Amino acid sequence: MAQKLFLLPGDGIGTEIMAEVAKIIAYLNSQGETDFELDSGLAGGAAYDKYGVAISDEDMGKALAADAVIFGAVGGPKWDNVPYEHRPEAALLRLRKELAVFANLRPAICYPALADASALKRELIEGLDILIVRELTGGVYFGEPKTITDLGNGQKRAIDTQVYETYEIDRIARVAFDLARTRGHKVHSADKKNVMKSGVLWDEVVKTVAKDYSDVTMHHILADNCAMQLVRNPRQFDVIVTDNLFGDILSDTAAMLTGSLGMLPSASLGAPDATTGKRKAFYEPVHGSAPDIAGQGIANPIAMIASFAMALRYSFGMIELANRVEAAIAGVLGDGLRTGDIAQDNRRTIGTEAMGAAILAKLK
Repeated sequence: MAQKLFLLPGDGIGTEIMAEVAKIIAYLNSQGETDFELDSGLAGGAAYDKYGVAISDEDMGKALAADAVIFGAVGGPKWDNVPYEHRPEAALLRLRKELAVFANLRPAICYPALADASALKRELIEGLDILIVRELTGGVYFGEPKTITDLGNGQKRAIDTQVYETYEIDRIARVAFDLARTRGHKVHSADKKNVMKSGVLWDEVVKTVAKDYSDVTMHHILADNCAMQLVRNPRQFDVIVTDNLFGDILSDTAAMLTGSLGMLPSASLGAPDATTGKRKAFYEPVHGSAPDIAGQGIANPIAMIASFAMALRYSFGMIELANRVEAAIAGVLGDGLRTGDIAQDNRRTIGTEAMGAAILAKLK
């Protein structure tokens, strides 16, 4: 029975890098290794231009019906002045909320061939393998009230509300501890319990969950110190679990340790269905739409392809195939091929299509 993949390329370079993923899927289908039924839709600025909203109800329905959603990137200066509720990023928030994908997994891996591309010294990041587990559907991005009030006399007051309940913290902590059991058996929980009540509750719940995982070592760390330690000594970390706001910041910090945002994928997972055991899932590269280079054919497709590999792993249980896709990426980098964002030592660079073709050839 065919498994449904719904592709949302989005804006900017999203369309270019999604095309390379589609080629890999077509090859795998042609070889009988997968049986994916593909459909695609519009999200972000592209959807606003056609429908006046960041994602249409029809495409939202297709996302809900799919076995997994593969997402490119949204946004760009073209849509800076659209109404706040219809801004391109609203598509992401709606998808995350309605799919109920509360667990965002963001790996930060340093490929051996790219150790010198990082802003940090090779000895600090060689062999780096961090997984940041970010709570995705709660916290300050979704809390109410969220307002801007005109106080008069040229003054305004803006309010964003940080809200977490016990169950939200409990379930994300369990995802982190379960994943740690498959890795280095170590979890750092990052919050700001020294100044935020939500941080106090976060720490309390995570420590309670930790009691059910005696084989995993749990460390508490303040989020600002975590950011500093990611730059100072990143290899001390295995799994980091944190809230929506701090996860957004820390995952981008960790991403740049690897040399480029263009290298890193992410997965957003929901809770398993009580009957089928399947979970809603959403996969996207960490980087944005990069409107400054869109249409030039120079974008790095690796994060997009690696996001598809995560879909193979977490949504479809195709572990061996996911490993092969990831090994193809590593192999191409080992051969010295580079897009402009990860080029070094005046190496000859290749474009989006050439990189995608090289990875596909290595996979073959």
